[in-house]
Amino acid sequence: MFGCSINTVTKLLVDLGTACAIYQNETLRNLPCKRVQVDEIWSFCYSKKKDTPVHLRGLGKGDVWTWIAIDADTKLVPGWLVGDRDADCAKVFIDDLSGRLKNRVQLTSDGLKLYLQAVEDSFGAKIDYAMLVKTYGPSYGDQQERRYSSGECCGAIKGTVSPAATQTPPLVAPSKSPTPECEIAA
Repeated sequence: MFGCSINTVTKLLVDLGTACAIYQNETLRNLPCKRVQVDEIWSFCYSKKKDTPVHLRGLGKGDVWTWIAIDADTKLVPGWLVGDRDADCAKVFIDDLSGRLKNRVQLTSDGLKLYLQAVEDSFGAKIDYAMLVKTYGPSYGDQQERRYSSGECCGAIKGTVSPAATQTPPLVAPSKSPTPECEIAA
């Protein structure tokens, strides 16, 4: 389309990505963040895990998770990691995040239990940590429309996680009553 080789463009993108990663690693340190939210984003490379041929498994094909931290006030992304959705990646991600922050922060995550031990190991008691678990009602629409869309959010369960993060966090009743289609299990 533009008269240049795909290999040239690919090399440029790899070089640019490397330069950006080095810049972020060196520059985004000692950040004065106050409220940080963490989450994971699912995607896949080549095919979904269940559809990946046996001979390609373990070669970077299949499910891919992007772990991301965002400052709730400035929208700065102080840390991210692309990897699996497992305890090892959770630990590496949260370790990296803790090394970038200057102050005690309020950290909020979804209900993924992998965060519990990772946050405990990286921050200890030097953090205000909470889990916010959203509750969804049924999905409406045709099959294709429902495939990648969750139902309407009809409530949330919030819980404060104590420094001893080895047990499920205490859950507090949602501030909004759920709709009849939405059940909240506490």
